[in-house]
Amino acid sequence: MTTPGTRDVFDAIADPTRRQLLRLLADHEELSVTGLTSHFAISRPAVSKHLAILEEAGLVAEEKVGRERRYRLNAEPLREVEDWLAFYEQFWARKLRALDDYLKGNA
Repeated sequence: MTTPGTRDVFDAIADPTRRQLLRLLADHEELSVTGLTSHFAISRPAVSKHLAILEEAGLVAEEKVGRERRYRLNAEPLREVEDWLAFYEQFWARKLRALDDYLKGNA
């Protein structure tokens, strides 16, 4: 098992299947691999590989309960994505204000 946080968060969320896994875990307190697999047209081993990548990025936590593994969302690493996006939100807000000022000046 790898240490949480060893994989880049951006790499982990780049795949649409992994983003959907995160969405499912956000909607539920925890889900088993079987419960997660039922939402996809891919095999259980494929879902497990995606979960391993998310776990490496620290985005999910795994707990063994009896014979099954249950997964929970750990959204904290997504703050890095939020910070990155915040910069671009400010960038575009400045560009739109400049456009608005320009249009008002030439109207």
